Amino acid sequence: MTLDPAMLQKAETLAEALPYLQQYAGRTFVVKYGGHAMGDADLARAFAEDVVLLKAVGINPVVVHGGGPQIGAMLKRTGVESEFVDGLRVTDAATAEIAEMVLSGAINKQLVGWINAAGGSAVGLSGKDAHLVTARKLERTTRDPDSNIERVIDLGFVGEPSRIDRTIVDTLTGSGMIPVIAPIGAGEDGHSYNINADTMAGAIAGALGAARLFLLTDVAGVLDADKQLLTDLDPTRIAALTDQGVISGGMIPKLETCVKAVEGGVDAAVILDGRVPHAMLIEMFTRRGAGTLVRRND
Repeated sequence: MTLDPAMLQKAETLAEALPYLQQYAGRTFVVKYGGHAMGDADLARAFAEDVVLLKAVGINPVVVHGGGPQIGAMLKRTGVESEFVDGLRVTDAATAEIAEMVLSGAINKQLVGWINAAGGSAVGLSGKDAHLVTARKLERTTRDPDSNIERVIDLGFVGEPSRIDRTIVDTLTGSGMIPVIAPIGAGEDGHSYNINADTMAGAIAGALGAARLFLLTDVAGVLDADKQLLTDLDPTRIAALTDQGVISGGMIPKLETCVKAVEGGVDAAVILDGRVPHAMLIEMFTRRGAGTLVRRND
């Protein structure tokens, strides 16, 4: 009897995955979902299937999503002007209202729908639910290139997590559900704050003691000076590569999030290309991996 080579390959892949499945059973994976994958129906469907599969094999996935482009599109439709400072959207009262509507409403429920359609049981919430994320106003400064005087930038209702109460997440995951979290937090001043999704995911992952934090992006991962993928990094090497200019631009805050997460109790963080179907599964359950993994210094 001749067996189909493709079937043999699938069987070998499952066998290869077994020790990883055993290692991570009962652990938590926090996934920041965003970038190009959010706007592609096929990629969204594949992502939802991956999340449901993780839950089915005994891993507890927690999804935190972004939505910057969708917020920008809604602001344009409603005629609200948007300003950016150092890559962060200045969020006045009108912008904050629209951001919460888009993030906690349209995007959150769409993602919940994808996961439920794939056979999961997803529940949408934001950081405001059950005191999940208490936020404080984000403070940023900039230095004038001519006078060298440093000044404070007022970003409006842009925040960062100051406290995480994991109770609602534990309740949902313990009941077999998949939390899908919008990056909005409530401040002790009574205001709602828009939080960077990477930052929110990292803070939640640390509070949960997650086995993995995944940041899905629109690039393969961290590249070296020759544009080759760096598969393993630690805080010391990240600092050196940043000083050398190899790590630059938008990758710097992503890696800062990874470093803070692993130093805060996450086993490892991974920067992955969300445009690659099933990138999380390749990274976690095969020997070759798919992105850049960040661990604590030995």
